[in-house]
Amino acid sequence: MDMFRFNNINLDRYTETYDLSFYLTYLSSWPDLYIVAESADRSLMGYLMGKVEGKKELWHGHVTALTVAPECRRLGLGRGLMDVLEVASEKTYDCYFVDLFVRPSNVVAIQMYENLGYTLYRQVIDYYMGDGVMPTEYANDMRKALARDVDKKSIVPVKHPVSVEDTFFA
Repeated sequence: MDMFRFNNINLDRYTETYDLSFYLTYLSSWPDLYIVAESADRSLMGYLMGKVEGKKELWHGHVTALTVAPECRRLGLGRGLMDVLEVASEKTYDCYFVDLFVRPSNVVAIQMYENLGYTLYRQVIDYYMGDGVMPTEYANDMRKALARDVDKKSIVPVKHPVSVEDTFFA
């Protein structure tokens, strides 16, 4: 996979970018949760980087990054990429839920996630650090319960904001 093909999509201000080793770690650790959408001419239309983590009832799929090229938005690609991750989290990894972090200023993404059945689980203080373009913001930690979580315990909202340290799944 040519990692530099991602550059044109990563220019979106809401897309978090990482160093090359981070992308390669995901690709080598969770290749089935590293999903790309390509056009007929093989240009990159969007991608999703995911992983699985946690223990016991916290075992879950996680969306690390989801982005669609501006010219390919409103075509259902984000929904399709999310569906692949959700099915793998449920059928292959037997997870309890899928979660993701999203900037509260990214209203379009939040609406899409809500339409896919995600709900606000908690807010994470100062998760996104300002960079001169985007401000420092908390993160909305959104979750969707999967079939294994029969009682939907994984999506009972936390009533108060948490720190970044409280988000790690050992």
